[in-house]
Amino acid sequence: MLKHRLLISLVVLSTIPSFGQARWKDLFNGTDLKGWVKRNGNADYKIVDKTIVGVSQLNTPNTFLCTEETYGDFVLEMDVKVEKGLNSGIQIRSLSDPNQNNGRVHGYQVEIDPGNRAWSGGIYDEARSGWLYPLSINPKGQTAFKSGQWNKYHIEAIGPHLKTWINGIPCADVWDNQTARGFIALQVHQIKRQEQNGLTVQWRNIRIATENLPSVTIKGGDAIQEVSYLQNQLTEREQKQGWKLLWDGKTSNGWKLANADNFPTAGWAMQDGVLKVLGSKKDSVRKGGDIETVKEFANFELELDFKLTTGANSGVKYFVVDDPKKRPGTGAGPEYQILDDKVHPDAKEGVNGNRTTASLYDLITAENLSEGGTDKRMNVPGKWNKLRIVAKDGHVEHWLNNLKMVEYDRHSQIFRNLVAKSKYNTYPNFAQAPAGHILFQDHGDEVQFRSIKIREL
Repeated sequence: MLKHRLLISLVVLSTIPSFGQARWKDLFNGTDLKGWVKRNGNADYKIVDKTIVGVSQLNTPNTFLCTEETYGDFVLEMDVKVEKGLNSGIQIRSLSDPNQNNGRVHGYQVEIDPGNRAWSGGIYDEARSGWLYPLSINPKGQTAFKSGQWNKYHIEAIGPHLKTWINGIPCADVWDNQTARGFIALQVHQIKRQEQNGLTVQWRNIRIATENLPSVTIKGGDAIQEVSYLQNQLTEREQKQGWKLLWDGKTSNGWKLANADNFPTAGWAMQDGVLKVLGSKKDSVRKGGDIETVKEFANFELELDFKLTTGANSGVKYFVVDDPKKRPGTGAGPEYQILDDKVHPDAKEGVNGNRTTASLYDLITAENLSEGGTDKRMNVPGKWNKLRIVAKDGHVEHWLNNLKMVEYDRHSQIFRNLVAKSKYNTYPNFAQAPAGHILFQDHGDEVQFRSIKIREL
């Protein structure tokens, strides 16, 4: 009898899951597409040898095979193989609302990119914010994906923190809180050329865990750059790296009117975590003038989000030195131009576009140095863009949405030659101060700023 009871106890214990261990659930049963639904396009999905095969098709928009169930926090794994010439992706926490853009699928996408750009594992925000994490900022991650072979994707979505690995190599690390829950989807990308017709992307061994996630997360990965879109707050890692909020999101503490001691009483507003320069071209009384940091900075990395209105013009200047001979509300220094390039006439002034967004104003034209092209991937007026300026020992970089746009040495003879041929040629020792204020320009157009942070290098 005792032996019988012990046997029963062992059987019962064997059916109880180990405390703290995650349970994997298969999202694909290997035989049919039960639990999945196709949205938006007409590309074909078929099953071959327990594998979902997506087949590209001309004259159809992006096609998505979506889970019927939605997921919040999870760890997702699958194997992926794609033919060269076809771009694809894995949607996570994605949505399709008939009342929004006719139900077009939108949300986070983990990239499948077998091309020379090699951005597989990067995070793109489909039909919404564009690139959140291009692999231009993670060269090692660009080596992870093996074209023409099976690749293991590991994706973690826990709270606002999204992380990806391919074949054990960390690829992306993003903080973003736009969407907390949504479906998983497998994308067959729209194609435009006949030679792309019939190319395939394949997925297999698709599984997800939604509980006890620490037991299946990958430790480490901190060697790659972290990108945060959290509003006016710092992540734990940013704090450890020395980042500080340059604007507290509420008050004018730490800021003043350029070339003065007070903060302007008009022209600027602070509301709902946004610092806004008000449009004042038709009402000069409301114009407040340029504002700048009280503190001066030498070697630094500055990051912020900005949003334009249609036709707007502004800029971020640095190494600005106050001059009692100049009027309050103005300051001179090298400028990261912020402009509606398509509408504002200043985009066609200067030389070869050196007054367009992300350019070193009137000196160096912004180009997409990360991809070797002219497309800056700038989000349109009404949407947020991420600006970053890095300045160390004379070397300066301008970044737009995590893509490098400008790189120069402000102490070089080349730079001095550029200044001599520009509108700054009458400014003594332009941009040569060892330290200076950071300035936001009031150009009479409404422009918004938020998440302004800096770390001294």
